[in-house]
Amino acid sequence: MSVHNEIKKVTTHRLSEMKLRGEKIAMLTSYDFSMAKLVDEAGVDVILVGDSASNVMSGFETTIPVTLDQMIYHGASVVRAVHRALVVVDLPFGTYQGNSRNALDSSIRIMKETAADSVKLEGGVEVIDSVNRILSAGIPVMGHLGLMPQSIHKFGTYTVRAKEEEEAEKLINDAKLLEEAGCFAIVLEKIPADLGKNVAQELKIPVIGIGAGPYVDGQVLVIHDMLGITQQFSPRFLRRYHNLAAEIKGAVGNYIEDVKAENFPNEKESY
Repeated sequence: MSVHNEIKKVTTHRLSEMKLRGEKIAMLTSYDFSMAKLVDEAGVDVILVGDSASNVMSGFETTIPVTLDQMIYHGASVVRAVHRALVVVDLPFGTYQGNSRNALDSSIRIMKETAADSVKLEGGVEVIDSVNRILSAGIPVMGHLGLMPQSIHKFGTYTVRAKEEEEAEKLINDAKLLEEAGCFAIVLEKIPADLGKNVAQELKIPVIGIGAGPYVDGQVLVIHDMLGITQQFSPRFLRRYHNLAAEIKGAVGNYIEDVKAENFPNEKESY
């Protein structure tokens, strides 16, 4: 038996069990085979193939331009590398809002063409028809509330959401609605820590935060931000665990220097 066959795959049910026993869920993004392989082998529980690919892979300012075909390309690349983590693929902007049939078709394409474990979408009551339709096909859905980057033009800012009572109440109601519909987990982005705590306590399904405080059931960060590959993005919730930008630039600089000085390749590196 290979080592991969002995690894216990993370499932939606296993995430529920983790919440029940108080074990925190570690989630990170990945968009390509090589990075996903490293992240999976390190033992992360969930890999999100995020529409943040629009920012860190393609250089756009928002997540809006990324297409369904591009998300499928990134999703399939990640799935080929992963043996343990649960893989979630974002439904990109325009593939589910206001049209539940389109939402189902988009989700079926993702599941068939990437072999991912689930899809994720943003919104509560506004997209509940799409959520219900996707779930009716047996496709697991992860929700996303709070700051919703696909709605950035509506909000007009990336500031903290749900600080006022009315918006906080709507967020709680939306979270309950998503749970009742059958979502297996919800991401909460950039909201007050106390609100994150309240939602996590009120729901039976796991609540994963990004800038939602320490009291939720797990955390997610964008891998390029966490590793310090991207430098221009520095929200309060981001902890950089490395400064890969400096290391990569240093290594490239050394390579250039060796090539220019005719130190690479040397005799041992030649045939």
